[in-house]
Amino acid sequence: MLKQLKRLSLSLLLPVLAALTLTFAMPSMANDSVAAKSAEKEMTQLGGADFWRQVKAGEEGYTTSQSPEHGVLISTAGETWYVLKEKWMSPLGALAIFGSLAMVTLAYFTIGPLKLSKPKTGRRIQRWSKMDRALHWSMAFTFLTLAFSGLCLVYGKHFLKPVLPTDIWGMIIYAAKQYHNYMGPIFGILLMTVLVKWWRKSIVNMTDITWFMKMGGMVGKHKGTHPSAGFSNGGEKAIFWLLIWFGAIAAISGFVLDFPIFGQLRRDMELSNLIHMFSALILICGFIFHIYIGLFGMEAALEGMVTGDVDETWAKEHHDLWYEEVKDLPENQPKDKNS
Repeated sequence: MLKQLKRLSLSLLLPVLAALTLTFAMPSMANDSVAAKSAEKEMTQLGGADFWRQVKAGEEGYTTSQSPEHGVLISTAGETWYVLKEKWMSPLGALAIFGSLAMVTLAYFTIGPLKLSKPKTGRRIQRWSKMDRALHWSMAFTFLTLAFSGLCLVYGKHFLKPVLPTDIWGMIIYAAKQYHNYMGPIFGILLMTVLVKWWRKSIVNMTDITWFMKMGGMVGKHKGTHPSAGFSNGGEKAIFWLLIWFGAIAAISGFVLDFPIFGQLRRDMELSNLIHMFSALILICGFIFHIYIGLFGMEAALEGMVTGDVDETWAKEHHDLWYEEVKDLPENQPKDKNS
């Protein structure tokens, strides 16, 4: 009988205890469930559409880093820079370069080089010192190698990457980047030296205006007329100031890109990149014409910068005013063959 009463009491007590346990546990479980759902909702919002909408809009979030712009994951203005660089400046730059090459090629086959009107006399007139020539060829080497490495950085992925093994392409682009970074400051130093050395010879005057009006005697009805010029003609002065102004712009913007340690923000770097590209492309196009004149467009134009002196006939025809100034100098007198 006693055992039956114990069993009955247990059978009644256990459901009551279970009910009491569930009664007190329900609020806690409910609170935990609400908290879990709240956390889940918060995480969904953080990593969901709203979060990424804010990120794509360029909104700044929280980060322990104190550096400027570190809280911005996606730079919306950077998309504008990318479009300007890849969709506009790069294609137009390529068009300008190939257009310049096409123009000088057309000029060579249709107009032809500017020849001397009279035979060379053999008398040599000193034109460039050793220092001048060293400076010129140092600048030429620096500029051309910077131009090639820069073009590789901009256009290499379109022309070289598809045809080269990945390892070789990686080596080329890495070498181009490092060379461009380290050689850029040297270009800036040479540019300042060129300015100090030759600016007096490159001041534009009315003689140069007349030279331009006659197109340097190279085309049209003025071809072969050899308009007057001093030490530098109008075309040489134009190339000089093109180098100085756009070279300075390229050098300064290059310094900003080379040394990002002065608080430059993304906008500063992007703007500097676009300015650097634009000025460099202008220089490349301009020097295509300069190189054409030196190598193909004018007879004996390269002699002076190779040997330091020019033939008397060349000096008379292309730089007559300068020739009159220097023809009687001792160093320009005919050398005695017996001495």
